[in-house]
This record gives sequence, structure tokens and C-alpha cells, in this order.
Amino acid sequence: MSSAMRGWQGCIMQRLQVSFEYKVCFTRGVFSLRNPILEEVLSDTAGLRTPMLLCADEGLLKAQPGLSEAAGKYLAQKLKDRWCRPVMVLPGGEAAKNDPRLVERLIRRMKAEGLCRHSYIVAMGGGSVLDVVGFAVSIFHRGMRLVRLPTTAVAQADGGVGVKTAVNRFGGKNLIGTFAPPWAVINDPAFLRTLAPEDWRGGLAEAFKVAAIKDRQFWLFLQAHADELKARSQQVMEAVVRRSAECHLKHIQAAGDPFEFGSARPLDFGHWAAHEIEAMTGYRVGHGEAVGVGIALDAHIAWQGGWLAGDELQAFGAAMERAGLALWHEALARRDARGRLRILRGLERFREHMGGRLTLTLPGPMGRSREIHELPSATVEKAVLALKERRERRNSIRAAAI
Repeated sequence: MSSAMRGWQGCIMQRLQVSFEYKVCFTRGVFSLRNPILEEVLSDTAGLRTPMLLCADEGLLKAQPGLSEAAGKYLAQKLKDRWCRPVMVLPGGEAAKNDPRLVERLIRRMKAEGLCRHSYIVAMGGGSVLDVVGFAVSIFHRGMRLVRLPTTAVAQADGGVGVKTAVNRFGGKNLIGTFAPPWAVINDPAFLRTLAPEDWRGGLAEAFKVAAIKDRQFWLFLQAHADELKARSQQVMEAVVRRSAECHLKHIQAAGDPFEFGSARPLDFGHWAAHEIEAMTGYRVGHGEAVGVGIALDAHIAWQGGWLAGDELQAFGAAMERAGLALWHEALARRDARGRLRILRGLERFREHMGGRLTLTLPGPMGRSREIHELPSATVEKAVLALKERRERRNSIRAAAI
């Protein structure tokens, strides 16, 4: 029987394989006229005169007053008429991800400049700006060439080197987003010199996170250099950012699930609580600070489960505090009208995001990970109480010293 005579019933199995490749470059003086990295990344392909638009974090430009001029001079000389002037300045921080008008503003500017799928967008800023610009780029013409210049420790070590974009909507953290690998990422340590204290600490929280579940040697390095990190050693922070980025990239490449089709999100150790703390405080608590508290909570839960030894738990908390990270926030103790810890809502949000099956990653032993699928509220209660008592003991010691 000919194919035209076959019945309607049946399936045609279609299999596609798409390979993604992008560079994560580590360099100094990205806008130095002698530095070829950015020019090479933005080079024309197939002889096309592809335009380029630079988007920059407003807070970054205020912290580094000469940066906008340096970037403009570099782009004017290297790209000449391909650069779409002026720089598009965007608000930074979580406010950017909460503003539904910002993505539309970006798309309007892209359309006005006549950008196409071969055009380049350079996003320079912290994780929120990279997320917003990345999301807009991924949906405009179904995707363009995004070059990220992460400028915070968190972005250089974690989110800026990955494949995700997102904005906050309808009360949900990162509720709307895409998986869209960048064209390239360029990390320049000069951006870290003017970080606000909370942004410096935020990068450390993500480093402690990935070390605890992925790399024992990295954990030992953090433990040994915690005091230097609190004192803002640029040299040590550069080593921390580089190793943390390597750990994240290795996971994305080798874990077998870069687009998170499965039920696990290993790199979100501590994030179920962190995201809820951010939401509960109206995002007044930054992501890095919330992650620090979240991984401290989950480390105690791992100890209760017998996966993390008591001396490991104590060393982990002590090193985080020596590095300047807080293990406690009062949001952990908030309760609803029924007396239930409000932080427990984060578990339900996580369960919903993962398709109905809760999967949490915990450390144990230090430098390795394990997954759990149930977390009793009583276990969380014990962990919250332990962190609260630790905080109260430290306050008592400080008061006695005065």
C-alpha cells in the first residue's frame, strides 16, 4: 500500500540533536584598546555588517564613573559604525527583574536599531541585568547573539556563565524564563573592586554552595582563606570566582541535564529557602545573602539526616561566618496564622517547579552531594531553631565582650 493510502493513526518519531558551544573568557582590562578579546568575540561572520548594542547596569556605571567612556572609546574604534549608540542603561538589582516594562523597553530598542538574529547584544552588569537582557534577547527574533560581561562575584562565578535567563512575575522568583546559552562570556576581575559589601558576600555564598556539594578541595581552600575573603583580598576572590565558575561549567556540561528536564537541580542547594526569604522580604534581602542562610539551613538538615558529620557542620558554619556571611535571618522564624513556619512554603514552590516531585540536593560528606525527596516540617523546625540559638549565642558573646 502506498504511503498516501495509509491510515491517519500512528506516530512519526523525530529526534533532533543541537550542539551548543560558547567561550567563557578570563581577562583583565576588557576595554583596554590593547585587549583583543571583546573585538574577537564580536567579529563579523560571513561578511555581515552585524550591529551591536551595549546594555549596562546603572549601578555599575555609578560605581565606576569612567567605565562608560572607556567602553564607548573601545567600541567606536573597534566596531566603528556597527555600534548602536548610545549605551542602553538599565536599573540593576532585583527591581529590574520585577519590572514588566523593562523587557518591552529592550525589545523596542532592538527593533528600532534594526537588530536581527545575527546581531550582538553585550550585557554588562550584575546577575539581574544579565537575566533581563538575556530573556529579552532569547525571545526577540527567537534569539540573537548575547555576550555577557558579568560584573559581580555572583554573576562571574555562577549565573553569568550558565544557560538560563529569567524574570520575576506574579509573585514568583524566576517564574518566566528561557534556556538560552550565550554567544560568549567575558569575566574581568576589575569589576569586582568596587562591589558593595553585600555583593562581595553574595559571591562567597555561591562559592560555599558549589564547594560543599561538588569539590572538597575547593571547600578546604575556602576554609583556609575565609579571613582573607572577609578582608576583601582581591587575589583570593579572583581564585574563588575562577574555581566556582569552573565547577558550574563542568556541571552544566557533564551532568547530562543542562536544560533541567529531569527532577533534580543540584546547583540549587539551599535555594528553596533562599528564594522564599527573598520573596518574604520583598527582595530587600539580596540573592547572595539569602543563599548563605539557605545553605546553612540545608547543611543542618543534612547533619540531622546523618549525611554530614557534626565536625563538618561546625567547620562549615564557622568558615562562612569568618568570611563575613550570615547564617541567620529573622524571616526564617516567621509563622503564618496557623503557627506554621512560612519558610516551608518554599518547599511547595520548589515541588511545583519540578513537576510535582520534590528533589533537594544536600551535602554529605563535604564536597559530595545526595538527593532527598521528602523533608518533614519537624526537621526544618529543628534546623531553624539551631540557627537561631547559634545567632543568640554569638550575640551574647559579643555583648559580654563589650
